[in-house]
Amino acid sequence: MFNRKNKIIIKTEEQIEQIKLAADILSRTFGVLSEKITPGVSLKQLDEIAEEFIRDNGGIPAFKDYKQSADQPPYPGTLCLSVNDEVVHGIPRDLELKDGDIISIDCGVIYNGFYADSAYTFKVGNVSPEIEMLLEATYQALLAGIEKAKHNNRIGDISYAVQSVANKHGLGIVREMVGHGVGVKLHEPPEIPNYGRRGTGRKLQENMVIAIEPMLTLGRAKIFVDNDGWTIKTRDGSIAAHYEHTVLVTKNGGVPLTSFEHIENKIKT
Repeated sequence: MFNRKNKIIIKTEEQIEQIKLAADILSRTFGVLSEKITPGVSLKQLDEIAEEFIRDNGGIPAFKDYKQSADQPPYPGTLCLSVNDEVVHGIPRDLELKDGDIISIDCGVIYNGFYADSAYTFKVGNVSPEIEMLLEATYQALLAGIEKAKHNNRIGDISYAVQSVANKHGLGIVREMVGHGVGVKLHEPPEIPNYGRRGTGRKLQENMVIAIEPMLTLGRAKIFVDNDGWTIKTRDGSIAAHYEHTVLVTKNGGVPLTSFEHIENKIKT
């Protein structure tokens, strides 16, 4: 995605405040979606709900019509909707969720020209204990990475923290997909892998804004791109989970600018 010479954008206080506004819309979007994750809802319905909410609140869907390369079709939706063995970038379609599924929803919002990016994996009805473990471990891997997003730490410290949680639970780590800088653009330097060695990589600086996003599987971590040109699946058909926050680097550790509070409040009620 980037080479080592790409310049990292250190955000100003004014830019951080704008990113926070984008992050707030995004976090509330997830809260709205959390009420709709039930057996029988279609991926297209979820996508329409998210786009309407984002636009009604003054935002712009960051993923819609996005292209990673010149030969790739533009992304057709507001949400990336990845079900079961789909890791990331699943496109909106008529597929209806059923009891026992999981769905990873990745979404980006632009507000006043600034970006926020987040992902959450939802249970659909009742899931197996093994899948419960996958979701909890992937979430804990995210929190472990955020804790290491500290001024003067290195990217490898985040990567090692994520990898350590995955290894503890015997989970596969998708290596081709990484976190990234975010804020002025959707994808900025540096890359944030979900595996690595402590004390290695580029140094973190206060007021960097990064997206940390572990993607873990119950089986092997090999992936492939589906015929639609976007959806990434596990080669062995194993279930995958994905959590992501937009995170501010501070002297005391990472501060998430996006929040799962709206999701968790809906689930509790």
